[in-house]
Amino acid sequence: MLLVQSCDYFRALYRSGMKECWQKEIHIKSLRARGFLIALTVLRGEMPILDGDDIVEAIECAAFLQVAPLTKHLINVIDSENCLLMYHTAATFGLMDLYHSAALFIRNMYADLEAEVKKTFPSELISYVESLTPSVFVAVGAHVTCGVDDTVHAASRTVCYLDESGNNWKVLTDLPLQASTSMAGVTVLDNKLYIVGGVHGLHKQVVDSSFCYSVENNSWSTISSPAQLRYNFSLVGVDGHLYAIGGEYQRTVMSSVETYDITSGRWGFAAHLPRPVAGVACTKTMSRIFVCLWKPMETTEIYEYVPKKDEWQLISTLIRHHSYGHCMVGHRDNLYVMRNGPSDDFLRCLMDCYNLSSGQWSSLPGHFANSKGSLFTAVVRGDSVLTLNRSMTLEYAIDGKTWKPKRQMKGFPRSGSVWTFLLQLPDTLILQ
Repeated sequence: MLLVQSCDYFRALYRSGMKECWQKEIHIKSLRARGFLIALTVLRGEMPILDGDDIVEAIECAAFLQVAPLTKHLINVIDSENCLLMYHTAATFGLMDLYHSAALFIRNMYADLEAEVKKTFPSELISYVESLTPSVFVAVGAHVTCGVDDTVHAASRTVCYLDESGNNWKVLTDLPLQASTSMAGVTVLDNKLYIVGGVHGLHKQVVDSSFCYSVENNSWSTISSPAQLRYNFSLVGVDGHLYAIGGEYQRTVMSSVETYDITSGRWGFAAHLPRPVAGVACTKTMSRIFVCLWKPMETTEIYEYVPKKDEWQLISTLIRHHSYGHCMVGHRDNLYVMRNGPSDDFLRCLMDCYNLSSGQWSSLPGHFANSKGSLFTAVVRGDSVLTLNRSMTLEYAIDGKTWKPKRQMKGFPRSGSVWTFLLQLPDTLILQ
């Protein structure tokens, strides 16, 4: 049943009425056993670590048997070490989703990989990588709604992207006048920017409008709002759904969670969090959603939302003296938790790493400068992390269990809270 549910090849076979439907054994020619075993492992919900030979056989199996969950797992484990192998092998076997994802990863890391790409690949594979636009670092400040006549305020209500070649921030688009990014939910899903809820006014009046920005059309549209209006909540997008997690309404902290189906355009309630929480640290990685909750005394708990069971599962617990997790970033099978240093020191944060595959915690060496909350804006791109404040944009290289400063660029010229994310911009927008 597992194969029939998750594999197009076996689903078609058993619906066809062919003689194989009634046989106790089916012999599949031209497919190696190792790739099939990896597929079964993934279908059971595991996340196997793959070496070079494993990757080739897994791609062959995913392409031949059309195993979508295996393709998804391969996309999730692309890194600097295997991206070239993934790209070339996916091209060979025609696994197009992986082919595109590996090419985009290479494009985002092209400064580090260009020489090897041009030495290794034929011209058609090089051309496809170079035809893609890399993901750019985008930021927007915290702004309340704006009146039509408030031209001074409206001028600063812009979404900007970092032109890394010119080391300068450029305006991508203006926010809709009715949109608020103050205590709102802001996220990107499928290269579209979503802004949900938020507040305006001194008394934190809830904004009951939600918006979607399409870079393809360079235009804003409205979407329906959650059934429960909320602010100071976390918004994350995974697999065609937005998740509005926790938050406040009329100064009451909530545990409720709502999910928005992009295709149907409808909100529905999901399982509540284990306890009420506002502004919860939240991240996604490996197509999975994780939140970071506090529990006295000095306990940080990591929960994962499991859509198939509609429940929050406790993954791990971290206990640190006078310290809680305030921000969390996912990179492949690692969750990086930023927490305050001794004596509530938020300028020199400490960081712990939880590995989802091994179930082990480790502490990253040293302190991490968190000037004006820069660490709390961390966004992963390829095998790098981009952080931001008013003074500078700092890129870290993720090297095993350490973050190493890689390069420094211009800071974001806005005061106050900042939302950051990645978007792929078409050439028409970049050339404006």
